[in-house]
This record gives sequence, structure tokens and C-alpha cells, in this order.
Amino acid sequence: MEKSAVIFDIDGLLINSEPLWNKAATEIFRQYGIQLSEEQYTITTGLRSKEFVAHWLHLNKVPASEYDRAEQKIITLALELIDKDATLMPGVESVFDFFLKKEFKMGLATSSPIELVEWVKDKLGIRKYIHASCSAQHLPFAKPHPQVYLDCAAAMHTSPLACICFEDSFYGMIAAKAARMTCVVVPSAEHLKLEHWGAADLKLSSLQNFGALHFNRLNQ
Repeated sequence: MEKSAVIFDIDGLLINSEPLWNKAATEIFRQYGIQLSEEQYTITTGLRSKEFVAHWLHLNKVPASEYDRAEQKIITLALELIDKDATLMPGVESVFDFFLKKEFKMGLATSSPIELVEWVKDKLGIRKYIHASCSAQHLPFAKPHPQVYLDCAAAMHTSPLACICFEDSFYGMIAAKAARMTCVVVPSAEHLKLEHWGAADLKLSSLQNFGALHFNRLNQ
């Protein structure tokens, strides 16, 4: 099916926010006597904060009554850090311009809180270009479940088969493919060579490398 819409993840793809989420989690987890390694953070990259917090607090035998409190503390601190220190990922402006020129419908689909979605639309000045924005924050299931992507396509009145998705995480890639969408992955440099990206339709080292040749290949 010919492509007519593009959907972007947010954290780690449009803004360099993953280290800031980790920084917030490190600060809050310290209050529970928990210290995670970089490898441990990688295991849960792409999960929404609810699953991320529940996973590590459960493993460290923290009572379930603390899960919601810890999650909210991390979200509040992370949003403060993002507002202060987050930077735009390379190539964001060029890839948005590329799809705007093609008159594609544009959407956002993320596991992150709704507050971050709204912040990104204003910070990047893209609110007027976004046809739909969906967060899995309050869905029964988040990525790798495809619901947030399916919801975004439905909100744009577009078939999932007509959508190109851009992701940076393994869970996000699985969600996009489960939604039967074409998926472009842009992993972080340290994860670029991992074999599990083979499920994607295209792998790039940066958004700034995306161009007409890639698009034509995906649109066949």
C-alpha cells in the first residue's frame, strides 16, 4: 500500500531525553536503596514509566504500595530535567520538512506521559503539523503492544499499512511491526549493531541520513 502518514516516537528519537529519564530514575531509586547499571537501564528502555518502575521495584522487593508514588516522583523530576536540558536530536527538522513537503499526515505515538507529548509539540513548534498524538500512559498495555500505534493511525483516519513509523527502541519497533506498519529504527550509537534490529524495514544511524532513496524503498 502506498504510504500517506508518518508516526514518530519521542524519547530518544526526537529529543535526547533518555539520559534525563535515567537520571531522574537514579535519583528516586536511590531513595529505595536501588542502583541500576547502564546495562540494566537498557533492558527496560522503551517501556512506559509504570512498567519500568514496577519491574525494578518488584525485583528489589519494594512494596507494591510504593509503585505509583515512585513513578510520579520520577515523572515529575524527569519533566523538569527535560524542560531544562533536553536537546533536539540531529535530523529532526530535515525529516519533518521531508514529510511536510510530501503532504503526509503526521502523528506522535509514545509510551511517555501526555505532558511530554504536549511539551514536545510546543518546544519543537510542530503543533500545527501534527494530525494526531497518542500516549500509552493510560492504556491497558503499552509498547511492545501495538495499541498506541493503532490508535494513532485511527485518529488520522489512515490504514496502519499506509504508515511509516520512526523508532529508537526495541519495544517500539516490535509495537510498530505488530501494528503492521513500516518501521524505521534509529538506535543509539552504542546499540546500533545489535542483531535484533533485523525486524525493522530500515535501520539508520541518524534521522539526518533519511532521504528520498530510503523513502522510495519503503514506499514500494
